[in-house]
Amino acid sequence: MAQPFKILVVDDEPDLEPLMLQRMRRHIRAGEYDFVFAHNGIEALERLQQEDDIDMVISDINMPQMDGLTLLEQIPKVDPNIRSVIISAYGDMKNIRTAMNRGAFDFVTKPLDFDDLRITIERTVSHLVEWRDALSSRDKLVVLQNELDVASKMQQSILPTLFPAGPDYRYFASMEPARNVGGDFYDTLRLDEGRIGLAIADVSGKGVPAALFMMSSRTQLKGAAIGNHYPGAVLREVNQLLCQDNDTMMFVTLVYVVYDPASGEITFANGGHNQPLIRHTDGSSTLLPLTGGIALGVAPDIDYDQETVTLAPGEALVLYTDGVTEAMNSADEEFGLERLCEVLTATSSDDPREVNQAIFDGVRAFAGGTPQSDDITCLTLCRSRGS
Repeated sequence: MAQPFKILVVDDEPDLEPLMLQRMRRHIRAGEYDFVFAHNGIEALERLQQEDDIDMVISDINMPQMDGLTLLEQIPKVDPNIRSVIISAYGDMKNIRTAMNRGAFDFVTKPLDFDDLRITIERTVSHLVEWRDALSSRDKLVVLQNELDVASKMQQSILPTLFPAGPDYRYFASMEPARNVGGDFYDTLRLDEGRIGLAIADVSGKGVPAALFMMSSRTQLKGAAIGNHYPGAVLREVNQLLCQDNDTMMFVTLVYVVYDPASGEITFANGGHNQPLIRHTDGSSTLLPLTGGIALGVAPDIDYDQETVTLAPGEALVLYTDGVTEAMNSADEEFGLERLCEVLTATSSDDPREVNQAIFDGVRAFAGGTPQSDDITCLTLCRSRGS
């Protein structure tokens, strides 16, 4: 039987320990998790040094003696493979962003929503398993395909699989990795005032280096987006961080969208990525305007403009990577933007999962038996009719 994942919870609130044990009791009884506790960063470091089987740290930020941000800096010195999740008050956006930039894998906010915490733990554990498999596999790689398999697992492990719906909108994203793994990724973020952040990106290169750069890009994006209302400013911050010590000269194209359900407004910035589409209620499609941004990681001190449009009731926003439009058939023809628009015209559904599936089906039918050469990724947001 597999050993439970050992999770160190660091918080100075005495009531958290019994509450955590009570709310997570089913997972503890099932042998999935083993929780241990510390009341500040100093106690946490002592436990980490004494117990070499701790897999994950869940830490508050504001604590006496040693706070969570300082603890984050110390954890890699004990074990760089431990994954950290930060707990903080929702309004403490500056510290949350600092924590993400210091290596926190994810975060949850107070007051604790234990359903959200459980999902966060599951995703962190999933990533940790794939990361350990990747580390083990890299030592045994003898052919390129092994490396690509590792990269694929790393790539898939960070992608969200749950897409909470609002009262008048739904969204869904999916990716079909190619055999020669690239670095596509998507992410969704819950922001303040009921808004949501949506991102889709494509990292240059293939294999493990692309997967590692992809994970770094995702972490930097999530940290920069917290508390920042302006997609252009988010892309500028991420670009600055990616340009630091970028000896490999890798880059990422990225679209970041903030959707406000109250008004239907979409505010977005585009860093060298494919232009998203809006499918209108009459079946026609319109490209979102370009915002003039270049790929992230290429050059520092770049400003990224942003635009705002309104998604009308019944309309759908479709974000995609070039694996869709540049898919090839046996005659070396590309699927192209025109065929993508034809698929959207033929798809009247306001279910984002069905819209995504129609795009994937259209690409597969066009390609026939031609091997897929790039990841195919789509993220669709649908605003309900009559909202």
